[in-house]
Amino acid sequence: MKLAVWLSGIVDFERAEEILDKVGQISVSDSSIWRQVQTWGEAFRAIAERECIRANVLPGRWGEPSRQRASKGRMGVAMDGSMVHILGEGWKELKVGSVFDVEQRLTVDRETGDREELAQAVNNSYVGYLGGPETFGQMVWAEAQRRGWEEASATEALGDGAPWIWNLVQEHFYDSYQMVDWYHGTEHLAAIARWLKGDGTPAAKRWRKVQETVLFEGHALRLALHLSALAEERPALAADLEREAGYFRNHQGRMRYQQMREDGWAIGSGMVESAAKQFKARFTGPGMRWSRSGATRLIPVRAAIMSHRFEETWKTAYNSPQN
Repeated sequence: MKLAVWLSGIVDFERAEEILDKVGQISVSDSSIWRQVQTWGEAFRAIAERECIRANVLPGRWGEPSRQRASKGRMGVAMDGSMVHILGEGWKELKVGSVFDVEQRLTVDRETGDREELAQAVNNSYVGYLGGPETFGQMVWAEAQRRGWEEASATEALGDGAPWIWNLVQEHFYDSYQMVDWYHGTEHLAAIARWLKGDGTPAAKRWRKVQETVLFEGHALRLALHLSALAEERPALAADLEREAGYFRNHQGRMRYQQMREDGWAIGSGMVESAAKQFKARFTGPGMRWSRSGATRLIPVRAAIMSHRFEETWKTAYNSPQN
């Protein structure tokens, strides 16, 4: 049972049947494996729900001023979304959260080749939820609590421009530094460069490079004003340029990239984007369509595997005696 559930969190049910047969000489049908996942995936989901309830009903938590933090080190949280096809509903957003430690590690600069110490997200753990932001936010907070969030010396929250992410940050991580993912910001600049200078042209690359420097140095408002001025000159692009100007204007306080990097913080949310891709790899293979209940039961299994907590969660679910 354990092997079947574990494999199902990594590969599809047919592949799990094949691996069990060829590697383990265990003969079990893919339909039997699916039934095991329904049973034990529900147990994994129930464990996550209990952890969520414990973390979110502590007296005095909500609205309480930030307490003096212990010297545990720095931590961070990041949130993103991916899409899963649900039978009878179409494509629905699977919300993904990552909790991590922030550590300085020697890194090679992609452009200069210089070696320098930069903040990295390490020891990542993950949660996934197919549903609304309220419950998802509680799940992310529960994982942060489990990891010792309130004992961290300082914390950061990363995300893209989605309003639901920053609403959850304000609710659960209100005393953390907030940062719009650097690469998400540069993707906006890449799109604008294509509109203004053409797709893949040297002029587009030059324009993007100049504006990336402006953004990195913390001048998001200056960039927004520049885009608004361009909107007046380009009536055909005015609506798109004003929308992008609003994006940089609204998030200017979350775009102090150079300062935050110099202060030892991660400025990219690659950890949660990688997590979204890992969930997507399991849930959006060729022809995959999921019942809502089937996806809901497999998501916590996948999250436990990605977080290196499968053994621990299985023991809790199976109620194994301690050695």
